[in-house]
Amino acid sequence: MSLAKRRIAFIGGGAMAEALAGGLIAGGISAAQIRIAEPRPERCAQLRERLGVAAGADYADAVRDSDLIVLAVKPNVVPTALAALRAEDLDLTRPLWISIAAGVRLASLEAGLCAEARIIRAMPNTPALVGAGATAICGNARVAAADRSDALALFESVGIALEAEAEELLDAVTGLSGSGPAYVFLLLEALIDAGERAGLPRESAEQLASQTVYGAAKLARESDSGPAKLREQVSSPGGTTLAGLAALDAGGFRELLARAVEAATRRSAELGEVS
Repeated sequence: MSLAKRRIAFIGGGAMAEALAGGLIAGGISAAQIRIAEPRPERCAQLRERLGVAAGADYADAVRDSDLIVLAVKPNVVPTALAALRAEDLDLTRPLWISIAAGVRLASLEAGLCAEARIIRAMPNTPALVGAGATAICGNARVAAADRSDALALFESVGIALEAEAEELLDAVTGLSGSGPAYVFLLLEALIDAGERAGLPRESAEQLASQTVYGAAKLARESDSGPAKLREQVSSPGGTTLAGLAALDAGGFRELLARAVEAATRRSAELGEVS
């Protein structure tokens, strides 16, 4: 791992920070290399107990000797957190900064830190909490190839990661994979309800629907065939699957998903304009 000798700090100790720190440790990074700055004492105690990392309330203390800083606070907290760091005697140009604050643009991060800072903006999603995340990254002009490698290694510790060609594409990433888990959860809810209406006990419908969604996604990831080919393989002429697919087509299933991604993408762009 390219992060093997890096000292890593997290500003914010929420669920995503814990997932990333845990993924790094599971991948061979020493807990001694990681510091987490979190204002809630009880949360710091949890992080120390669960991960064995140093955790405390002082942002500057976490940042001062670190090589890579993950900005993991809520978007509305970013300006306050960066202002607090600027007020300290810190070299903000030395470390690599990685922000997972949704919708906060690189220009805003540069204004909050300094124009010379090396900054990468990332859009992870919640399956990172179970090591199955999907993340896209994009860096500012000062980011080097080694920086991008470090950022990709960080997010690959909790799933897959790729680099977006332009920051504007992170809005589309947000619309697809950032918000995408919610679409899948809604699909799962609908399948469970439909199974129950068809006569299955609720518990059986939940087990069958969850495993079906998981198994289909796993098959799609591990198969050499694309989703269209896999769909064709289970769609026998005149069979049950084609009857179900016809009902989905009649209801505009594809178009509804396209509209959901477009709406979330558009909203992400709108939020970025005011960040």
